[in-house]
Amino acid sequence: MSKLSLQGKYWFVLGLTLALSILVMYVSVTNGTFDISATDVLRTLFRMNSSKEYDLVIFDFRLPRIVIGALVGLGLGISGAVLQGITRNQLADSGILGIHSAAGMAIVLFMFIFRGTIGTHWLSTMAMPIFGWFGGLGAVVLLLLFARQQGGLDPQRLILVGIALGLGFGAITLYISLKMDPQDFEMATVWLAGSIYSKNWLQIAAVLPWLVLLIPVIWWRAYKLNLLHLDEVSVSGIGLNVNRERMIFLLCCVGLVSACVSVSGSIGFVGLIAPHIARRLVGFQYKYIIPVCGAIGILMVLVGDFIGKTIFAPAELPVGIVISIIGVPYFIYLLFKKRK
Repeated sequence: MSKLSLQGKYWFVLGLTLALSILVMYVSVTNGTFDISATDVLRTLFRMNSSKEYDLVIFDFRLPRIVIGALVGLGLGISGAVLQGITRNQLADSGILGIHSAAGMAIVLFMFIFRGTIGTHWLSTMAMPIFGWFGGLGAVVLLLLFARQQGGLDPQRLILVGIALGLGFGAITLYISLKMDPQDFEMATVWLAGSIYSKNWLQIAAVLPWLVLLIPVIWWRAYKLNLLHLDEVSVSGIGLNVNRERMIFLLCCVGLVSACVSVSGSIGFVGLIAPHIARRLVGFQYKYIIPVCGAIGILMVLVGDFIGKTIFAPAELPVGIVISIIGVPYFIYLLFKKRK
């Protein structure tokens, strides 16, 4: 495939995915327990409608939820692509490697310490991603410690160690949550299931700087992910410091995942599925894969959230559970495919 045709395919896929995401956003903001017409939505957005009901529904309930879903999908999709690139393992993602669980454990501990201030006090809300980042960083240190073999990362050991770490951090998270009072325990349980229900603009302000700072760094260095797929002799010949580059990408991924987990809880499989779909659609160049993964992640989370809030209405199913229902069969399919 020529460079021009590959670029054309990339722009087509990216544009189509973003267009579908915008369509899902439109359906989500106009449909629900209280339906609103597109005209009323536009009049409210441009402050041409003085209805307090519309202001409450759109600005306080629906728009923050949609924006959070888009930001979380963007961060998780891109982090999944990067983790699969630096490990050279197509089964790697932040959930399977235990980073999700470690960040979640740190944030549940944060909830336990600073109870009653989450989502309402600006200082605690802004500090949550930092707390999660330290938790995710701890998981990375343990991964590097236990998954190294003969001076490098062994892909099979990485997956096994990641699963073990995820179970361990999950057990600690459960222990901490059981020490909470009933109200905080309920909040932590809903959050751990991967829910973007009742989010607010303060939480958007907490996660947005991490994405704005880290995603450009990842995209600017995307060509180095292609180089990391070369054999060790070739990489040494071009003078690339493999360990330094992997560490930079790992720290960026931990930052993205921790920021997303701090506002949405544990939404798994986005970082696993999005890169596989992206590679099928635009090939193996990471300068194309990363933006498409972000767009696919946005679409997955928005669709999952819309399904969760409508299929069992008036009850709601967390988006994390909806995506897991789809992701588990796909993960099993990938495992069988790698064995062939």
